[in-house]
Amino acid sequence: MTGTRQVLFIQGGGEGAYDAWDDKLVDSLRRELEDGYEVRYPRMPDEGDPGYARWSPAIRNELADLQDGAVVAGHSVGGTLLVQTLAEQPPERGLAAIVLIAAPFVGRGGWPGEEFELSGDLGARLPDGTRVHVFHGLEDDTAPPSHADLYARVIPQAQVHRLPRRDHQLNNDLSEVAEVIRLCHLTS
Repeated sequence: MTGTRQVLFIQGGGEGAYDAWDDKLVDSLRRELEDGYEVRYPRMPDEGDPGYARWSPAIRNELADLQDGAVVAGHSVGGTLLVQTLAEQPPERGLAAIVLIAAPFVGRGGWPGEEFELSGDLGARLPDGTRVHVFHGLEDDTAPPSHADLYARVIPQAQVHRLPRRDHQLNNDLSEVAEVIRLCHLTS
């Protein structure tokens, strides 16, 4: 797929998330990005009980198949596990951007972690020069909108996008996410 820009979308957790919830987000992203983009949407193992030990190897396998300049995005706990995976072991190829969508913050001030907590220097542990965008709906009743501020604190280079009247699924509308992805590719 020469000339095609890649986007890797990591689903959120919960029973049925892949087929009943996050597929709508991926449909929106594909529709908004149109031609010239390949949106990869792998099914994560044991979606009803997401965890770092199970999902991180699957995420690493997906990262290994990306070309230079890909965008990686994760929704909800998928975003949390994606960013932790990237901090623990950056991919071999360069990324255009990391996009977190309604991602709960696991660590000080956020949710307690059983397997890990995001470090206070998370931004320094992410791939050098990679743009980071954090999207959060202000009507999110799953992951509190204040979690976006916690990400901003530990990833100082992150650009936070607070979306009014949007829920945990961003009302199944990723038009703002698609716009940021297009801009990242134009300037990379």
